[in-house]
Amino acid sequence: VIRCRAAVAWAPGKPLSVEEVEVAPPKAGEVRIKLVATGICRTDEHLLQGCFPKAEFPVIPGHEGAGIVESIGEGVTSMKPGDKVIPLCIPQCGECSFCQNPESNFCQKSHFSEPQNLLPDKTSRFSCKGKQVHHFLWVSTFAEYTVVPEYAVAKIDAAAPLDKVCLFSCGFSTGYGAAINTAKVKPGSTCAVFGLGGVGLSVVMGCKAAGASRIIAVDIN
Repeated sequence: VIRCRAAVAWAPGKPLSVEEVEVAPPKAGEVRIKLVATGICRTDEHLLQGCFPKAEFPVIPGHEGAGIVESIGEGVTSMKPGDKVIPLCIPQCGECSFCQNPESNFCQKSHFSEPQNLLPDKTSRFSCKGKQVHHFLWVSTFAEYTVVPEYAVAKIDAAAPLDKVCLFSCGFSTGYGAAINTAKVKPGSTCAVFGLGGVGLSVVMGCKAAGASRIIAVDIN
C-alpha cells in the first residue's frame, strides 16, 4: 500500500481537502500509476457541484492526467513499470461493438453505460481515515498515485512532456476531435470558433490540421 496526498471531495458543494490517502496495489488487469501532471476541467467542477447524479462521495476528482507506471497487476501485457502513460476517462476495451466501430469510441465499459465510481470488480483502491474513497471516471488524477484498468490506460512516447500531454485525455481531444471528427472540416474551409479556452484552442488546431483556409476565433477576453 502506498500512502500519498490527494485532493478529496467529501461531499457535494464542499471544498476539496488535501488528505493523506492509501492506494492499494493493482489487482489482476490493473495498473498503478504515479501521476506527474493533471489538468483541471469544468467536468471536475460539475462533480463538486453535485451534477453527476450517479457519483458517490467521498471521491477523488480529476480526469486529465499523465504519469509513469509504478506497478502492474497479474496479466497486464501492454505496459510495464517505468512506461509513460495517460489514463483514459473513456476506456477502450477493444472488444465491444463501439470500440470495434471506427465511427465511435464510446466504449460500453465507460460511464455512459455504468458508473465508474468503483473499479470493474466493484471495489476501490483508495481509502482515507479508515473510510473507502471512490474513484472518478476510474482515473482520479487529483492524487499522486491512482489505479486503473489496463484498458483505460494508453502508453505514450517516452519523450513526451507529461505536463503537456496530460491534456490529451480530455480537453485537447475534445476540441481537436470536434473539428476533425464531428464538424469534418474540409481543406479550404472557413471556420468560426467561439470561445478560446483549452477546448476552443484545440478546435483551432484541429481546423488548421484539416486544412482550413481561414479560422475566425471569437472570445470576449
